Amino acid sequence: MSDEVGVIEGFADLLWMERGLSRNTLSAYQSDLRHFAAWLVRERGRRLVEAERGDLLEYLRALSLAGRKPRSAARCLSCLRQFYQHLVRQGVIEVDPSARIEAPRLGRPLPRTLTESEVEALLAAPDSDDPRGHRDRTMLEVLYASGLRVSELVGLTPQQVSLTQGVVRIVGKGGKERLVPLGEEAADWLRDYARGPRADILGGRRSDYLFPTGRSDCMTRQAFWLLIKRYALIAGIAKPLSPHTLRHAFASHLLNHGADLRVVQMLLGHSSLSTTQIYTHVARERLKQIHARHHPRA
Repeated sequence: MSDEVGVIEGFADLLWMERGLSRNTLSAYQSDLRHFAAWLVRERGRRLVEAERGDLLEYLRALSLAGRKPRSAARCLSCLRQFYQHLVRQGVIEVDPSARIEAPRLGRPLPRTLTESEVEALLAAPDSDDPRGHRDRTMLEVLYASGLRVSELVGLTPQQVSLTQGVVRIVGKGGKERLVPLGEEAADWLRDYARGPRADILGGRRSDYLFPTGRSDCMTRQAFWLLIKRYALIAGIAKPLSPHTLRHAFASHLLNHGADLRVVQMLLGHSSLSTTQIYTHVARERLKQIHARHHPRA
């Protein structure tokens, strides 16, 4: 099994170098491979390099019976495909057992988002008189103003932000760089934050991060998301949230106010316009709700 662990880690390193996948995606792929490897030994008595097409089909069926969502199973199959294609290219195996296996059919759920009044309530929830509350308010303002991914937000450094130009420079997925406008409100909060609360949090220590923890470390995505859920309770927001909720709100509200879809695509850092087009469905649903509520013949 230790040999297979080395194979899995080497495969993840190769994906990182060749495709520039995020560490979160690589971690998910490694977890998928380890889970499949353990199942394969336990249920079929085989190693990864000995897997057959029937093993993969039975494994996917087992995931479905265990309640795994289609999107999660599809990601797992994508991981296995890339892994076995890699083994074929390396000459480790001759036949790819993942060939001709169809991915689970995925629905296209609309992203969960917030209304503009809900966003205002969420932004006002932190106690900005407290240094940490001021930091949290600033992070929420920047997140909503720029549509950053949470991982991009917590990893920001002061050097990435230009308050004179009003932009933040982001290196996103695949090493792609983009400039995102901040807006006056978020820029004002950042200026105030830089004048005192950040130094108060650090207590004389140094940090490479714009939004450090009390230990001067980078805040984790999970820690920031716990903050958002706490502030959502304070704001009286009962609907379920996801790590991308404010990013979805950023995109949806831009489109609701007439922004061009291609502009939103560039701001979000989507490589494909089809990824961004899901937000037009959100805007369309909003228009239908307004029509139903206010039109005399709705």
